[in-house]
Amino acid sequence: MLQACLNGGRVRTVAARVPLTPSELAADAMACRDAGAETLHVHPRNAMGTESLAPGDVAAALAAIRAAVPHMPVGISTGTWIAPGGRARHEDMAGWTALPDYVSINLNEDDAPEIMAMMAGRGIGIEAGIWSVADAERFTALPDLPPPLRILIEMQDVEPQTALDEADRVLRILANRSIAAPILLHGSGRSAWPCVNEAARRRCDTRIGYEDVLVLPDDSPAGDNAALVRAAHAIMIRAVPPL
Repeated sequence: MLQACLNGGRVRTVAARVPLTPSELAADAMACRDAGAETLHVHPRNAMGTESLAPGDVAAALAAIRAAVPHMPVGISTGTWIAPGGRARHEDMAGWTALPDYVSINLNEDDAPEIMAMMAGRGIGIEAGIWSVADAERFTALPDLPPPLRILIEMQDVEPQTALDEADRVLRILANRSIAAPILLHGSGRSAWPCVNEAARRRCDTRIGYEDVLVLPDDSPAGDNAALVRAAHAIMIRAVPPL
């Protein structure tokens, strides 16, 4: 499965075509679907273009995307940095009137178990974000763990081999603890395309988009999210042997 991560915390000065408004997210969702993406990950914004978990901002983004691509699952971030930050953002999440299909929850954040319980209670899928061996150890030790929709092995903007080695250690921990959820392996910056290639080699899910990287595999600038998705889709297709 190929997921498109459309915007993250990117701003126009870094990526001129990063989608911020509901209508821009909807247009990008259609383009990325046509380029080969099957699911979406977005960071809703408020009227000022700032990341937001406020019920109205989330509802507006989801409504526009679902009108454009009605059968395409869409998830959002719950990152602790999103205003008002920390546990203060729980009130916004509890107040959602429009629900995403899933949310990503970072295991390196103190309140990850609380958010997992909140989302499971509302029937929202959980993408468990694991950035490191320490996150994997924490995740597998959680009591009464809600079954995740998938596990995101999320490598940071580090040298490619460093990212791949850490990802391998995380995968070994998950396998040794008999965690059976689907794995989505992706990277950021320098590790983005190496992780796409590794995910294809391992037959894992992966993701790509402006949130993770701004350049194509040959280091040329990506004109838009759809260009990134087309490149990742081609890598995944090449990894599948012919019948």
